[in-house]
Amino acid sequence: MTTATTSNKEFAVPKLDIWQIFARYGAIALLVVLIIVFSLTLPAFPTWSNAVNVLDQIALPAIVAMGLTVVLAAGEFDLSIGYQTSLAGVLCVGLMQKQGLGIPLALLITVAAIAAIGLLNGVLVAHFKINSLVATLGVGTIVVGLSFAYTKGIPISLSDPTAFVGLSLGRFLGLPIPIYLMVGVGVALWIVLNRTPVGHAIQAVGGNAEAARLSGIRIKGIRVFVYVIASLSCAIAGFYLASRTGGGSTNAGDGFLLSAFAAAFFGSAILRDGKFHIVGTLIGVLTVGVAFNAMSIAGSDTSLQYLFQGVLLIVGVGVGVLARRRSVTR
Repeated sequence: MTTATTSNKEFAVPKLDIWQIFARYGAIALLVVLIIVFSLTLPAFPTWSNAVNVLDQIALPAIVAMGLTVVLAAGEFDLSIGYQTSLAGVLCVGLMQKQGLGIPLALLITVAAIAAIGLLNGVLVAHFKINSLVATLGVGTIVVGLSFAYTKGIPISLSDPTAFVGLSLGRFLGLPIPIYLMVGVGVALWIVLNRTPVGHAIQAVGGNAEAARLSGIRIKGIRVFVYVIASLSCAIAGFYLASRTGGGSTNAGDGFLLSAFAAAFFGSAILRDGKFHIVGTLIGVLTVGVAFNAMSIAGSDTSLQYLFQGVLLIVGVGVGVLARRRSVTR
């Protein structure tokens, strides 16, 4: 009798956990529902040209959001990413217009300068043990000051922006260059986080910093590294953001801060149990991009976009947390 009971237990079919499935895949289902609804109600939405347009629109915000994801995966925050993106655009255009530098050299100097800001963030957080929210907010404020000091509050425009604008408006195999850039950055950061010792160390620090330290991981070095990665993402996005208009503005990339956090936190509720990861962030950015695009086609007021972004963040994360709690208690 005991043997039969044991055998039944061994071959019992695992109970289907609806809440766990909802926690992992509910956000993806939301994206699918949005696409279906918009396709049925807006004739201009389900077209190839509009799909390409959506991907092009989300490319630069996605790059910033993926850089932020690396910081969040290490258990830290960066409130300076929007300001860094703005400064990158201002600096690269200024170097070309005021100093007469070519595009490659302007890009190289811009990347180095913005990476230095990430290094400063990392040093303040890792070595001086300043709270990441306070440190990056302070650094971000300094960055704003630098932008205004360099521009005197006036946007900088190139006298001949043709070649520069072509970097972002150019196409390869029918797709805008920023889309390839987004995919390239996404693949690179996914590999770093999931297939390298550094990536495993980042996630270990984010999961339990003390346990990571006891296992021999250099926590300070990891924290500095993630901030530099985030800044490099901002430099790339800011450079291409300025390329789209042929000019640099002191607040051009400021809005990327909210969208990056919304996408990263929304993405943390996808596929994994509250862990920040690149695929989830990309899905989060795409969800916001699809909604914004549909609202634009429908002629909705801009305020609705911000309302949707805030609601998406609250609902996406809140539902994921609730579902996981219900799954555990069942």
